[in-house]
Amino acid sequence: MAPGDVHERALRLLAARPRSRRELERRLVDAGFEAEEVVTELERLETVGLVDDEAFARAVAEDALGRRLEGRRGVARSLAARGIPGPLAAAVLEELGGDDEERAVQLARARAVRLRGVPAERAFPRLVAFLLRRGHEAEVARRAARRALGLDPDVEGGA
Repeated sequence: MAPGDVHERALRLLAARPRSRRELERRLVDAGFEAEEVVTELERLETVGLVDDEAFARAVAEDALGRRLEGRRGVARSLAARGIPGPLAAAVLEELGGDDEERAVQLARARAVRLRGVPAERAFPRLVAFLLRRGHEAEVARRAARRALGLDPDVEGGA
């Protein structure tokens, strides 16, 4: 394939949504481009600022932590799946900070509205499972679910 083809394909992929260097590399290699030309193109795109793993990781983490109220553990998994190296993901998460427990409580309260009318012994495990899927630690999820459902903190509620 011609070198311009890899450039065009990379730009089309980036126009669809932001991507990490690793995601872009996988997509281009899977599309049949030679590894050498992919590396050259990725270096070119990094030089002009179109590929920036740190900015990408920050944007993904800000959205996940802020809008989606995910837990840090889940965000770290998501970043790893997108090809962001662990040390970079950890640095971004550390920089963004925030309180996982408070995020979990906010998310649990928003979700608990859907569980009105469901007995607490059924609502509690559902809410905990939901928080776990969003990347919150188990104990944080249990505490947040108890608070959102107005349960006594000493009651396990079946979890």
